[in-house]
Amino acid sequence: MLTRKSKLVLTKIFSFFSVIRGYNIWVVALAQYLSAIFILAPEKRALDIILDWRLFLIVLASTLTIASGYIINNFYDAKKDLINRPKKAMIDRLVSQETKLKVYFGINFVVAFLMFFISWRAVLFFSTYIFLIWFYSHKLKKMFLIGNITAAVLAVLPFFGILMYYKNFYNVIFAHAIFLLSLILIRELIKDLENIEGDLVADYKTIPVVFGEKMAKTIMTVLTISTLIPVYFLIEVYDVGYMDIYFYLSLIGLLFFTLLLWKSSSKTDYLKLHFLLKFIIVSGVFCIVLIEPSVLIHGKKLISTY
Repeated sequence: MLTRKSKLVLTKIFSFFSVIRGYNIWVVALAQYLSAIFILAPEKRALDIILDWRLFLIVLASTLTIASGYIINNFYDAKKDLINRPKKAMIDRLVSQETKLKVYFGINFVVAFLMFFISWRAVLFFSTYIFLIWFYSHKLKKMFLIGNITAAVLAVLPFFGILMYYKNFYNVIFAHAIFLLSLILIRELIKDLENIEGDLVADYKTIPVVFGEKMAKTIMTVLTISTLIPVYFLIEVYDVGYMDIYFYLSLIGLLFFTLLLWKSSSKTDYLKLHFLLKFIIVSGVFCIVLIEPSVLIHGKKLISTY
């Protein structure tokens, strides 16, 4: 039988897991490793990449930075979350704001310390990343359109940390990044529709708050159509092997998403659409293994000749 003290400790651990959204962080770490193996450094052996201690530190620093970002975001969004996510907010409140801040600063110190073993550029990159997350949570998140764009950019920045490590600046990589950025931006807009009630109370200048739901849906539809551009390049120009199956299916999923979007009107409807987008994004992580490294290497050689 667990003692009362043990139950309290487990409850606080569960609360912190909820604050840092641990269920999301492991997906980011997996995506970074798969991106390194199949996209960023396909010419290297998978085992060499997995055993690379420098890459491990970069991935660890990325996950810790994202965790600290969730903590500071939770700190500033406490009032808004009580309206939009009352059950989750009550769980998150089991850990005091003071404790959250102590852990936040502690994690950031650990990240900076770890990056000293890589290079001063790594320290600069992650220090900037940490600052941008704080500035987004403190100021930018409430600003019209800037908040959405910043959130999307911050979500893909960890992958650029690995990109800088391998120094493989090929067009095919940026095509992947643009597609992912578009999906995340659409997800940010659907979250605004989902959380419009709390945003109104907390004075967040989101697109649905400023221009209404119809305009937000129109912008999301345009963004969804625009994903055809990077998908065309990834399938027809650069050749990503069997991962083209994922892109075809994701376009079908996005078409289904758009049709449901214009029929949606309640928070429950938007929540379902949010999960659909998250499924498409997470599926993309696992489908990276469908890329044929030899095909990608050949494509890189062709690109480098121009």
